[in-house]
Amino acid sequence: MATIAFIGLGNMGNPMAANLVKAGHSVQGFDLITENLETAASNGVTVMANADAAVKDAEIVITMLPAGKHVLSVYADIAPKAASNALFIDCSTIDVETARKAHAIAAEHDLFSIDAPVSGGVGGAEAGTLTFMAGGSADAFAKANPILEPMAGRVVHCGNGGAGQAAKICNNMILGISMIGVGEAFVLAEKLGLSHQALFDVASTSSGQCWSLTTYCPVPGPVPASPANRDYKPGFAAGLMLKDLRLAQEAAQGAGAATPLGAEATQLYALFNAMGHEDTDFSGIINFLRGKET
Repeated sequence: MATIAFIGLGNMGNPMAANLVKAGHSVQGFDLITENLETAASNGVTVMANADAAVKDAEIVITMLPAGKHVLSVYADIAPKAASNALFIDCSTIDVETARKAHAIAAEHDLFSIDAPVSGGVGGAEAGTLTFMAGGSADAFAKANPILEPMAGRVVHCGNGGAGQAAKICNNMILGISMIGVGEAFVLAEKLGLSHQALFDVASTSSGQCWSLTTYCPVPGPVPASPANRDYKPGFAAGLMLKDLRLAQEAAQGAGAATPLGAEATQLYALFNAMGHEDTDFSGIINFLRGKET
């Protein structure tokens, strides 16, 4: 079993760290928020006073941070202090160029590194069923895979450094677009007098079938586990969806890729967030499509 430093113990980081503890690893955690540290301690994580202390003697360093600037700041601070040949795994969702800069910082100090953003939300983090999209060398991935497995339903090596982030933003652009499409279909069905269940029963077994419909249905009833049944309490907040869509648009512009539906989805989620729904589940955009302001 490994000694793992886990930096960033928020809604995703805490259950991920808890699953590493359950797998028998020794986890040394740090977060800036006291409440997060208290939750981590209750899950068996050894709470450290700062990131430097967490990294000391750790074979593996995992970060789950809000944005690329935080990742680069933490890497610049702790990479010089990390154990020789330590493996850095960044699970944050950030832009591809920043991910590559983080890999470069690790390489400067002869450290292995993987960018490994996740899909699956808080529910997947709690259940240990996240999908990890990993970018980095084959050797780094080989070291990372057994560490990721207790937190994962699937781990995919997508390519060299930055490829994990590329896969994540492409995947979440699909998700944002498809959720809007499913929401529009239910709104139209309501106008036409078709019940939610009838549309679900048809579309879930027909050509309209997709994850946004069958796993995360945006209306109450057909999928009991979906946030629609909990007043859209977030599994994946609309603010995070907007962040990912904007990252996809930045990448598309840099690569010269035409993504008109991605651009429109970004605009719709920007409006939804501007109405005060950053902390609403992203599937709650159906209410925006209905014309509701709250």
